Amino acid sequence: MNTLRIRRAAIAVAAAAVLPLSLTACSSDDGSDTKADSTPTAAEEKTTPPADDATMTDKPFGAACAGVPADGAGSFDGMAKDPVATAASNNPELSTLVTAVKKAGLVDTLNNAENITVFAPTNAAFAKIPKADLDKVLADKATLTKILTYHVVGEKLAPKQLEKGTYPTLQKSTLTTAGSGESYTVNDTSKVVCGNVPTANATVYIVDTVLMPK
Repeated sequence: MNTLRIRRAAIAVAAAAVLPLSLTACSSDDGSDTKADSTPTAAEEKTTPPADDATMTDKPFGAACAGVPADGAGSFDGMAKDPVATAASNNPELSTLVTAVKKAGLVDTLNNAENITVFAPTNAAFAKIPKADLDKVLADKATLTKILTYHVVGEKLAPKQLEKGTYPTLQKSTLTTAGSGESYTVNDTSKVVCGNVPTANATVYIVDTVLMPK
């Protein structure tokens, strides 16, 4: 009888010792499983693609772009369908430039050119020139042609290319560009106020100062 009691007591002690270990193991297993479940696998992880510089500058930019009509022939969509001289004629901010282009007989030259960049002075840019001097230039076809063709580069320039560049113009001399982001200048003085405007055959950068050949 005593021997039986001793055996039962031993079994009870052994069970009491093993039970906490079993519970600890179960708890550990559950914890590790939960942790594993909460950690996403490589296939489940989502990554954000890096920003593409090209997509950031593939649309017109600049403060003066707000003045471009939202629709119609003079809008960005409308200008994109027409060759550059025609497109400019539909933009009310470029009316003086269009008048000068017509006086110089350059409408067909610009409309028929392929893959060019035009730095287009606004009406306000022409207004910086004293009226007497401007009238004199408008009446002198040779001088006017020289000035206007100086605003044209024989290739399409993306904004990135304006960061630091020197480009030959149709006038046969060069102009320089500098800047970054959405802030660019031409020849250090003329600021791009609405850039990267597409037309059927050209990219247009609208500038606030008329460029003079060097």
